[in-house]
Amino acid sequence: MRKVRKAVFPVAGLGTRFLPATKAVPKEVLTLVDRPLIQYAIDEAREAGITDFIFVTARGKSALENYFDHNPELEQTLRDAGKTKLLDALAPSNMDSGAIAYVRQHKALGLGHAVSCASKLIGDEPFAVILPDDVIAAQPSCLAQMVEAYAEVGNEGSMVATMEVPDTMISSYGVLDVKAGEGRLVEAQGMVEKPKLGTQPSNLAVIGRYILSPRVMRNIADIKPGAGGELQLTDAIAAEFEKGGKVFGYRFDGQRFDCGSKAGFLQATVHFGLSHPELRDELGDYLRHVVADELGGTR
Repeated sequence: MRKVRKAVFPVAGLGTRFLPATKAVPKEVLTLVDRPLIQYAIDEAREAGITDFIFVTARGKSALENYFDHNPELEQTLRDAGKTKLLDALAPSNMDSGAIAYVRQHKALGLGHAVSCASKLIGDEPFAVILPDDVIAAQPSCLAQMVEAYAEVGNEGSMVATMEVPDTMISSYGVLDVKAGEGRLVEAQGMVEKPKLGTQPSNLAVIGRYILSPRVMRNIADIKPGAGGELQLTDAIAAEFEKGGKVFGYRFDGQRFDCGSKAGFLQATVHFGLSHPELRDELGDYLRHVVADELGGTR
């Protein structure tokens, strides 16, 4: 039985929805309370047992690479000052040499193309894909839940995280056509990328967590540009249905925040701020004041 050891993090995007901040700072290192977005993704992957981390980057992402490097001078300064709590907080951002590999996506040709840039590092084994824009508050983590469910189906086929979304938002997602299953784990018989309202096969949208068969990587080389003129990962996964491969959807237990949008980022900031033991009381008092005074008690 092949375990899921490798994860691909597509982080080559320009982050245009966060301009001008992302003119100089990669979106993935924007801070959500006290950690950058990418740290949440790495922590989730570690909890799921991932040992090999593959970043698909682009020009201008050096700050992202530097974030996971050791900083001996900073660490020594904290050590000399006896600031052990800060040293402990810094530890998760220190990655051992060889734990992270970086590959470049030279042209923005879609998520499928970005994932394919890591093909030589994946080889012939199942792998995870994590989109850092999707921050999921869950315990255990969303990917850890999926790895456990993937083992239940024999570590074969592919699996995508899914959640129900309103009709008005369905055209923004890849959508599952469900074959069987009403619990957390469902088997799909098709997938559609960004269907027009009224044509969707279900309201189960694909969220940015995947466990993929190595065959999906080969499918990417065969698909044609889809929605937006890009190589869509959804299309490469959907090609499995024609080849007899199985694709499962997993309804994860947790709350997902779309941190690729400003509204989602702010919502996540409030959620994780209220979950932080040092911030909960002060932030809670402030939010109650805002609702009572500035919003007139409305939601």
